[in-house]
Amino acid sequence: MVPALSGLPVAEYAAKVVKKAVVGTGGADKTQVAFMIARLLPTAGPTTADAADALAVAIAHAHARKARQLTERSAA
Repeated sequence: MVPALSGLPVAEYAAKVVKKAVVGTGGADKTQVAFMIARLLPTAGPTTADAADALAVAIAHAHARKARQLTERSAA
């Protein structure tokens, strides 16, 4: 809430959206998400479950941002 009150953009993603962005299916479990994070971001090294979740959200956000940019370009 503090970032939004400070004028920073805030995004929220459902767990299924994050899992789909990283694993390819919204029904993936934490082990599958952690495995794909290790594959997609090998230089991240070993991660805890919480760190893998955070990185997965970052990947989902990057995908959503790219999709928004493409949509904005096609609408212009």
